[in-house]
Amino acid sequence: MHRRREAWWLIAPLAIFMVVWLGFPFLSNLYYSLSDVTFETLSSPTLTGFGNFADAAGSAAFWQSLWFSLRFAVIATTAQIIIALTLAIALRPLLERYRFLLAVLILPLMISPALMGIMYKLMLNEFVGVVPQYLALFGLYPNLLGPDWVVTVVIAIEVLQWTPFALLLLLTALQAIPEELLDAAYVDGAKPRDQVRRIVLPLMGPAIAITAFIRFIDSFRVFDHIYVLTGGGPGTLTTSSSIFIYRAFFQQGRLGFAIASSLILMAFSLLLLWATMRYVLKGART
Repeated sequence: MHRRREAWWLIAPLAIFMVVWLGFPFLSNLYYSLSDVTFETLSSPTLTGFGNFADAAGSAAFWQSLWFSLRFAVIATTAQIIIALTLAIALRPLLERYRFLLAVLILPLMISPALMGIMYKLMLNEFVGVVPQYLALFGLYPNLLGPDWVVTVVIAIEVLQWTPFALLLLLTALQAIPEELLDAAYVDGAKPRDQVRRIVLPLMGPAIAITAFIRFIDSFRVFDHIYVLTGGGPGTLTTSSSIFIYRAFFQQGRLGFAIASSLILMAFSLLLLWATMRYVLKGART
């Protein structure tokens, strides 16, 4: 009982911080999501019940943006995990011998996503961009920011920038695997492919799940480089949920609707967090 009381005292500061800095904004957003509110009536909103949630649930544009964000996040996260895991396994001996190479590989993380969007906007421009100019040398003239290629391009940019982050996490998890296990498997005649399939991947399962969750959430809420690069277009092809909420809040002045939409997305994220943590804890127990 005494140790339990000490534990409560230790977590009390963090609990108070969470309640003050996260609880109050959440309650404020919940109140506004149940109200008819604009910038002009921000200090005196009118409670209307769950009308904003009903409008969000019945909005085809909301579901279209949600579908784009979900598809974008799944494809980008899958590509990042596969590439990062492959690089971590293949380059582990080299990175352990020349540690400075890891610093070179994570350089893309130092670039702001918004700056990345500006950079690629110049590089991919069909008239003055360097990439279309090189493609033209091979007789290729695609409009990389047009309807046919823009979704592929924004996903590729996300993968190029954030794969180093996944590599850093997965390489750390890989280095935590005892060398004795791999040596014993080698002595027993296990080939490198079998070592990866039967030892490395099972032991790295929780780390892979956590890394995938972090990258999925970050990709799901993507805003910066897409907004700078395409503005959510052409049309609404690259309008993510974050861009949709931004437009509803700042451009249309539908504050209650935008906040209700964001709370729906938060509920989706919490559900995904619960599923991921359940998998990780189950793997830790086994």
